Amino acid sequence: MTGHVRRRGTKSWELKFDLGTDPLTGKRLTRYCTFKGTKREAEKKLAALITAAEKGEYVDLSKITLAAFLDRWERDWVSSNVSPKTSERYRELTRCHVRPHLGAAQLQKIKPVHFAELYAKLLRDEDGLGLAPRTVGHVHRVLHRALGHAVEWGLLVSNPVSVKPPKVEGVEIEILSEDQVRSVLRLLRRKSVYPLVAVGLATGMRRGELLALRWRDVDLDAGRLRVEQSLEQTKAGLRFKPPKTRYGRRTISLPASVVVELRSLRKSQAELRLKLGQGRAPDDALVFGTGDDQPRSPNAVTKEWARTIVQLNLPRVSLHALRHTHASQLIASGMDVLTISRRLGHGSPTITLGVYGHLFSNSDDRAAQVMEAAFAFAGTEQEQIG
Repeated sequence: MTGHVRRRGTKSWELKFDLGTDPLTGKRLTRYCTFKGTKREAEKKLAALITAAEKGEYVDLSKITLAAFLDRWERDWVSSNVSPKTSERYRELTRCHVRPHLGAAQLQKIKPVHFAELYAKLLRDEDGLGLAPRTVGHVHRVLHRALGHAVEWGLLVSNPVSVKPPKVEGVEIEILSEDQVRSVLRLLRRKSVYPLVAVGLATGMRRGELLALRWRDVDLDAGRLRVEQSLEQTKAGLRFKPPKTRYGRRTISLPASVVVELRSLRKSQAELRLKLGQGRAPDDALVFGTGDDQPRSPNAVTKEWARTIVQLNLPRVSLHALRHTHASQLIASGMDVLTISRRLGHGSPTITLGVYGHLFSNSDDRAAQVMEAAFAFAGTEQEQIG
């Protein structure tokens, strides 16, 4: 590749260099750049530009702002690569926490220090009450992903979102004790939310998975159910979606008491349909749907749960605590982490350990006991040989 320097003023120079030919049109690609300084400095700058072009690292200068790039990213990548719910979350994070502070900045002039300043600003607002570190961490991950695509698309040489996000302190997960579980099941027995709570506790299924469960996916004779999809609520409405990963689609064995509960639920639903003159329910009817075979709103179910536990003076925990409680019971029973991970639909046992690792107590003491038994056995064998 070639280039040359031409004077434009007292201390201004025009740098001209080639980028080869356009693979689509076959035309020669020439770039021009204005540089202020001495001729020697201009020549060094030209050499650096040519070297970058030869390595494929040259990026055309652009005045596109961060806000304009985020608009393009959300339109061209986010809308077709993540779920509508995740898309809404991405847009909310950039709209509320990024655009007001850095939206007008030119994309190619943003440095890592600007993101460090942004995170510090988000952690403390004018009233001294900023965002939680976890939320700022979400902002960081969205920005890192977005500007990673800016690099892939040739708008940046490297990703400037290289600073570390705020450290997030571990939050203890909500778990119901055995006594609390018994109280929940006893006091909710005559409530409409009871069957869903019972299945949630017995399977560890997520809220969306429970609300998307269909009778065709439940084998009461075998005592098993199959998780095939999940229900998601967005501003546009409700939608069914497949599991995030192949591990999310799974088969779960049911306790006998829950099988009895589900048989009773199906019988009562059939009797109600008969009274209403609706005939037999189709196989794809929702297990926890509305009376007219429509899906129940996840948000509405969460609110119903919250109202119910307040009315019954139960521990004020989220509906998701049922899943955590299920996992904790399996861990307490001594079940191996791989089986627990598969039952919960985690993509890897590493995820399970990341969430519930602190519940695997006494494992080190147990390891010492196992090794002591091994040494004792070895000593017995030695005595026999002697």
